[in-house]
Amino acid sequence: MLTKEELDQINRFSKAELTADQVYTFSVRLCDNEVDRDFERFGTEDLDRLGELFLGKSGIFDHQWSAKGQTARIYRTEVVREPGTVTAAGDEYRWLKGWAYLMRTEKNQELITEIEGGIKKEVSVGCSMGRSVCSVCGAENGTCGHVKGQMYGEKLCFMELKDPKDAYEWSFVAVPAQPRAGVVKRFGSEGTELRTLRKQAELGQRYLTGLRREVVRLAMLADGHLDGKIFTKAVGRLDETELLELKRAYEAQIAKKFPVAPQLRQQAETKREDEAVFLV
Repeated sequence: MLTKEELDQINRFSKAELTADQVYTFSVRLCDNEVDRDFERFGTEDLDRLGELFLGKSGIFDHQWSAKGQTARIYRTEVVREPGTVTAAGDEYRWLKGWAYLMRTEKNQELITEIEGGIKKEVSVGCSMGRSVCSVCGAENGTCGHVKGQMYGEKLCFMELKDPKDAYEWSFVAVPAQPRAGVVKRFGSEGTELRTLRKQAELGQRYLTGLRREVVRLAMLADGHLDGKIFTKAVGRLDETELLELKRAYEAQIAKKFPVAPQLRQQAETKREDEAVFLV
């Protein structure tokens, strides 16, 4: 449940005064000071500054800088220390944790379900750093001949990214440069209210999936020349109101195209010749 303090932090970035039941919140591991897949790492002392820069920044998809992809926003950050864990550089492991919110709308319900189910999890950050320093010799911005990922004696060559200038966005991605970056799993038991909301969300998602399938089926019956794959993709972008209107229209077309035939046909009444003897 959102505390009043958290809600106040969220409302710093909203135009209207939001209530707790209007927003969905989750936390993400934005970045850390470990050497990543690109043999780069953020300087340990720079994580606090990055946390300040990421406040209010949008969550999007695959670093596609488009307003259409804006989904969530960071409202709080904190640098988490893990004294028992040591990085490849030999210092204490630390990571930047961000708390994000998004609106509870029909459009976002599928994303919320995917976050809760662990499908949408990995994230990556987009930011600008002032300097990159070679771990072997200390030269800046690639002016030395050392190659990232190579060993020089007992030293691994990597670039330490320092002096953060700006934070642009954070994105849901399939494969982040930093292996640990992603949505943080929530601990503790699921409350009754949250469990009820989750079940309602799952039920709503199944309803929309079934409705989309029915619209595609009716469309194929009404128009045999329709490309099923393209139409299915198009239908996936429609909301319930649009789907119901299409369903009604296709049902009307099918009713004209395939009129229902009566089970019993009425036949003209005939009399047999020998029935006249029984008339009174």
